[in-house]
Amino acid sequence: MTATPGRLAGTAVPAFPAGPAGPADAAAVTRFLDEILPGAFDVFPPRVSPHLASARSHLSGWVERHGLVRKPAARRRFEHADFGWFAAVTYPTADQAGLHLIADWFAWLFLLDDQFDDGVFGRDPGRVETLMTQMAAVLGGDGDPAGRAEGVPAIVTALADLWHRTLPRAAPGWRDRFVDHIVAGGLAAAWEAENRARGVVPGEPAYIDKRRHTGAIYVCMDLIEIAERTPVPPPAYADAAYQQALRAACDVVCWTNDVYSLEKELSVGEYHNLVAVVEHARGLTRGASVAHVASAISTRIRDFREWEGRTLHAFRGDAVALANNFAGMRSWMRGNLDWSARTKRYRPGGPAGAGRPADYLDTGLVQA
Repeated sequence: MTATPGRLAGTAVPAFPAGPAGPADAAAVTRFLDEILPGAFDVFPPRVSPHLASARSHLSGWVERHGLVRKPAARRRFEHADFGWFAAVTYPTADQAGLHLIADWFAWLFLLDDQFDDGVFGRDPGRVETLMTQMAAVLGGDGDPAGRAEGVPAIVTALADLWHRTLPRAAPGWRDRFVDHIVAGGLAAAWEAENRARGVVPGEPAYIDKRRHTGAIYVCMDLIEIAERTPVPPPAYADAAYQQALRAACDVVCWTNDVYSLEKELSVGEYHNLVAVVEHARGLTRGASVAHVASAISTRIRDFREWEGRTLHAFRGDAVALANNFAGMRSWMRGNLDWSARTKRYRPGGPAGAGRPADYLDTGLVQA
């Protein structure tokens, strides 16, 4: 039986259980995470940057300087997430300065995501809109740290630093595309906030479309060109085959994240997760919903490889630039799987000592 997505009567937040419905479901979920899903990624060999140690050290100092991780529980949670390693396995061929920049972007994106998903901030569309306006002002300039306005949140001043360091590595045209993707992410975050405020579970098509933006994965794919200093030629980027490959890679990353983060997200009442959406819309068990999403991930990996081949065939003259870009997408898909499987970020309750969201979330990051 298929349930109709929409408002859940009498509840501000959908009443999904905090974990699998029973032992059989729990065993099925574990099996998919440990055995079946990783096998689909065997076509993408893992790689790690030689600049890993440097990236970890740099990132620790960067978040400290910008006041992004202030509470003891937040520091423990941040260190266990190991965003330096995440950057090293998703951008393994970046130069040292490039990897430092990517690691900083990761920390910024994930700390912002925590505010949206885990706390009250992400349930207030008005506050989300205010923050997006402040961020848009930064992205409309050159990110000059000396020109930051007083009284803006830490997450915004950190964005100014990131933008100032990113622009010199950007090709003409890249900036507008990147800003469009940031704005789309903000609009999608506001959409999620409105859903939470109204108690609405999105349908599958709407969720899948918005998920590519709430996950900031278009932003991260744009950063491949920054890390590699190799832009994708505009005609190739605009081509339908390239866009199909890009969307497939984005779906693989986002849906893999949803599978691994499911229990953590449900434990804090967050239901913007493809497994939860499928479970609600199709009336499936938790284990069957995980199986459905895992199968869809495998399909999208095959789709990516098909459209990658078509794009390379159609743009033989741009083979080097496109091969570098597609290699970056492959590293992203594989690195995201490996990081998701190992990070303690997605365990219900987070890493030991991180505590409840109130213990590690700092509203000073998102409001002055």
